[in-house]
Amino acid sequence: MTTSSSPVEIIIDDEHVAGTFLAPSSKVPGVLFVHGWGGSQERDLDRARGIAGLGCVCLTFDLRGHEKGSQRQQTVTREENLRDIVTAYDRLAQHPAIDTNAIAVVGTSYGAYLSTILTTLRPVKWLSLRVPSLYRDAQWHTPKRQLNREDLAVYRGAPVTPEENRALAACAAFTGDVLIVESEHDHLVPHATIMSYRAAFRNSHSLTHRVVDGADHALSEKTCQQAYTSILVGWITEMVVGARVGRRPGFS
Repeated sequence: MTTSSSPVEIIIDDEHVAGTFLAPSSKVPGVLFVHGWGGSQERDLDRARGIAGLGCVCLTFDLRGHEKGSQRQQTVTREENLRDIVTAYDRLAQHPAIDTNAIAVVGTSYGAYLSTILTTLRPVKWLSLRVPSLYRDAQWHTPKRQLNREDLAVYRGAPVTPEENRALAACAAFTGDVLIVESEHDHLVPHATIMSYRAAFRNSHSLTHRVVDGADHALSEKTCQQAYTSILVGWITEMVVGARVGRRPGFS
């Protein structure tokens, strides 16, 4: 990363000494983390710290209505949580060090689903989706907790096209770089759903699909969590370094 320098005068006990500020000449990428249903920012924090070490500004946050046992969890809708994500994105984009043309979104499950829709509302350069869930467009304003789980399982088990789903339509329109991470033994997001997402990214600049062997939806085993962290940090590193040297990685 190149730097710029500017002189500064430092006053010490009524005496003046000369100094020089050295700072990055360009702004840095931003990374927004969006957790899954019933989760919190807690599991994103360690990964965010690691990615911040690459020279990125990261933001983790809690979606409304996800506290276990809270009454709000019974009433929160997808529309409300999408507004949460848009608001958090705007807060990240306002950070003075951020390059607003270099923002990544890292979503998990329900958060990954909503993150795809975010790309139609705000500019996103890099999109990481871990076990992205999928929902019918109908009942958008119905509390998420009231959606029929059996119906969702049937819906996710069959191929779905961008022409019939808002999130997949957003994927079809996305032109940035994409990472999809699948869990081998996922009882909530089957392989069919992952393939619907993968097929939807018709116009992405690059698409990377990885499977965490032996993992369940929640990454219950520590080794699976570590495997996902390695995949994510490696991909973000490739994207950020590629952007800094003026190139973009290809399809894998």
